[in-house]
Amino acid sequence: MLFNLLLLAVGLGLLVWSADKFVYGAAAFARNLGLPPMLIGLTIVAMGSSAPEMFVAASASMNGMANTAIGNVLGSNIANITLILGITALFGAIAVSSQTLKREIPMMLGATVLAGYLLYDGELSRTDGGLLLLLFVTLMAYLIWHGINKRNADSLAEDAEAEIPTGVSTKVTLFWIVLGIILLPLSADWMVDGAVGIAQAFGMSDLVIGLTIIAVGTSLPELAACIAGVLKKEDDLAIGNIVGSNLFNILAVLAIPGLLAPGTIDAMANNRDIYMVLASSSALAILVLLSGSRQQLRPWHGALLLISFVGYQALVLSSH
Repeated sequence: MLFNLLLLAVGLGLLVWSADKFVYGAAAFARNLGLPPMLIGLTIVAMGSSAPEMFVAASASMNGMANTAIGNVLGSNIANITLILGITALFGAIAVSSQTLKREIPMMLGATVLAGYLLYDGELSRTDGGLLLLLFVTLMAYLIWHGINKRNADSLAEDAEAEIPTGVSTKVTLFWIVLGIILLPLSADWMVDGAVGIAQAFGMSDLVIGLTIIAVGTSLPELAACIAGVLKKEDDLAIGNIVGSNLFNILAVLAIPGLLAPGTIDAMANNRDIYMVLASSSALAILVLLSGSRQQLRPWHGALLLISFVGYQALVLSSH
């Protein structure tokens, strides 16, 4: 047990650190190539927060644990909204002024509904994975087109651009990219192995492992990014990190177990967990988009989200 705890802690720490350095290097390299900052901010930087989930999903799928990969996606999306935004909102009201964000929240909700439809039959097939990947590529193409052709000022785009490193030599950027490519899969394997060892000691299923230990762990980068965004008065970036991460999780990360390990899924994923993802995504849309002219996520909203997270975790752990 002690070895598994150490493996989980080291794997998680290394996964979060290497993902951050990989995105740092990739974003700086893209800037050195002369790509538009808005484009870098809304693609490379936005995708970076989902890098841990991507590598964990790939590692779990290749080890025959598709339900852990699926649980990681569903659990991460639930944790991002109920736990991460819940904690962040307690630091103060989070205002939404970005037109980009107001467009992406319904897109996130639509992608979640699609995931529910695909999982409804109790299977995640290679066709399902291919469809999700195709939609992800389409979304990325749209963001690239929009970033190049629609140059209207937007608070989210401006905040995202501010996060892109400047003055980094190409040698240094390539070093961080290569190091990230080496460490990300290695640390993901360690984290999955450690989490599995701990969970099996307590009799947890593959799905529950993904929904709890791994999901919360891979959501930690979003917590740090959200709190930093609010403290720097970059409210749109705080919520944008969550919306972007959830959108990428559903379309890109959920496609991975479908493509690498297609087959029957744990019945609880489509009978319980996908409904919690839909409920939490709908709650975010309602709280933000329908909260009147001020459009804020307030501290009492955060408290409600945290209560729902604790209740859901208790339900999952009590029924494992």
